[in-house]
Amino acid sequence: MKEVILDTETTGIEVKEGHRIVEIGCIELEDQIPTSKKFHCYLNPERKVSENAFKVHGYSDQFLSLQKKFAEICEEFLDFIENKKLIIHNAGFDLSHLNNELSLVGKNKILKNNIVDTLELARNKYPGSQISLDALCKRFRIDNSRRIKHTALIDCELLYKVYINLIDQKEPTLNFKDYENKLLNDKKYSNNYFKKIIYPTEKEKELHKSFLSKNIKKNFF
Repeated sequence: MKEVILDTETTGIEVKEGHRIVEIGCIELEDQIPTSKKFHCYLNPERKVSENAFKVHGYSDQFLSLQKKFAEICEEFLDFIENKKLIIHNAGFDLSHLNNELSLVGKNKILKNNIVDTLELARNKYPGSQISLDALCKRFRIDNSRRIKHTALIDCELLYKVYINLIDQKEPTLNFKDYENKLLNDKKYSNNYFKKIIYPTEKEKELHKSFLSKNIKKNFF
């Protein structure tokens, strides 16, 4: 099963106020293990970054004005996430901005039924507790010292570790049944791994019992 850890940064919070995406980060997982495939881009939002957003991610208007527009990377992005479940923290926020960008270029929206919201997972698992990404990193003892600013790829890397902890899958999934079958069917493994059990004879049992009675002191406790 393939999944994608996804995060975005934006010019501000509300889509209805005209805010746009400035960064997209994605990390592909296969059977809950990261592959070598990543998708990352900065975007020209064609508007100014709000003061509060700049404090969060630090991307200036000048820097973003030199980047590609969403329409230029749209197909590559859609190809990357196609037929994969999306893992997002506070999915409502990212999804509203992604679907706004997709609608602006005439593309279909991303459906909610293909999303896992780790914020909801955390809320259900730890009701009443703090469930921000930083708070969850602290709970699971994940080093987030690199997160000086909110950047999409770093947040994806942290979210992956949080996600694995939230679903109680801290180690890669191993198919022990397949491994067992390999041992049974492979003569090399069968000969070296499975040993014949040798049971003691009645005489050996009597000799052992005699040895214990003569050489081992009784335990009075």
